Amino acid sequence: MTVAETTAVTPGPSAECPQKGAADVPAHFTMTEEEIKAKFPNRLRSYDLFEKMGRPRHIVAPMVDQSELAWRILSKRYGATLCYTPMFHAKMFSDDNLKYRNEQWQTNTEDRPVIVQFCANDPEYLLKAARLVVGQADAVDLNLGCPQHIARRGHYGSFLMEDWELISKLIRNLHENLEIPVTAKIRVFPEVEKTVAYAKMVEAAGAQIITVHGRLREQKGHKTGLADWDKIKAVKEAVNVPVFANGNILYYEDIQRCIDATNVDGVMSAETNLYNPAIFSGKVLPTWQMAEEYLEICDEIPTKSSFIRAHLFKLFRYSLPIHTDLRQQLANAKTMDEMHQFVKGIKARLIEDSQKEDAQKFDPENIEIDDFGYRKYPHWICQPALRFEHDKEHSQSKRLLNEAKIVEQSGKSDEGASLPSDKNKEGEECNKKQKLNKE
Repeated sequence: MTVAETTAVTPGPSAECPQKGAADVPAHFTMTEEEIKAKFPNRLRSYDLFEKMGRPRHIVAPMVDQSELAWRILSKRYGATLCYTPMFHAKMFSDDNLKYRNEQWQTNTEDRPVIVQFCANDPEYLLKAARLVVGQADAVDLNLGCPQHIARRGHYGSFLMEDWELISKLIRNLHENLEIPVTAKIRVFPEVEKTVAYAKMVEAAGAQIITVHGRLREQKGHKTGLADWDKIKAVKEAVNVPVFANGNILYYEDIQRCIDATNVDGVMSAETNLYNPAIFSGKVLPTWQMAEEYLEICDEIPTKSSFIRAHLFKLFRYSLPIHTDLRQQLANAKTMDEMHQFVKGIKARLIEDSQKEDAQKFDPENIEIDDFGYRKYPHWICQPALRFEHDKEHSQSKRLLNEAKIVEQSGKSDEGASLPSDKNKEGEECNKKQKLNKE
């Protein structure tokens, strides 16, 4: 199926999905929508699914080794209304060897609503994996956004973007055979028209919710740049299913700005949630409070030490360069006792920092703004990770690029903006996965 052929069979905003037997229906559409409804009469669709999940507006993104159960619970305590699991590899998840599945997938009654995300390139492996979470998840999501080299090698994520027929088969097989709904998370193309056609194809195949990460596949690493809210808005206007927006959320106020700009049904946060798990609450909280609460959850829910370390490196991102002697202590921590000892030690340091004369000037109700329009937080406060481009000719000058404020000021996105990779070494395990979590 070519892109043109796929676009031709895609329903418009008010059209019905194609019916079996019609000349332009793909061969892998083996059932009509009426037949699918009859097969799964109780399966929720589109806005019925959205309503059943509580009309979620604040959404935690799927993040490799980072949106695990303990972190999902913490995020929900601070305003998140829907969480995605990390991206799971469908073939590995469905293998008879249970080690991968047991390490990656945990859930409990506090976890709902939750959507389980898989990457895949084989419809049958995807269906087999998805069936293993029926009864425990509200939906299954197909990852079509991962831009990393591992996804290129494995032929999944955003590297399926040119293979619309395979994408349609992956989604349709779930739509026709899975007891729970299928959703999808996509990236955008350079052309808005192609992006809209792509989203409509995903919808026609059976996706009941579409998350649009408003960045190109090439926007990663030092080229992360800005997400394009205009393309997200165009998708929202073109499809009939709920749409979530992903990209350019640094502060609580950005959530409503994104909704106002795009008219989406919900807003997803990935990287900012990792540095400030209270992003959806609007609260300005000290990092040690989040760390202590997270560890208390991990005391009750066994969590891999590599996951915990990565979270602590991010929470204390701005404090560890000041208290450098504690960095190695965290890097070496393996047991829960060692994690607690690290947090206890850095908490004492940060409380002392916060009581210094200059620090006492910080007012959470009246936060200062720097020359570029960004908020000036003390290092012990949860805050987004800001990346700067250093001017080679004027080494003291710097220009922030990856923030939604630029979109607001210019009235359009800046796809040409580029960013250097984050040079801050946050520990071996933290660095290993953080590139994936910008998806």
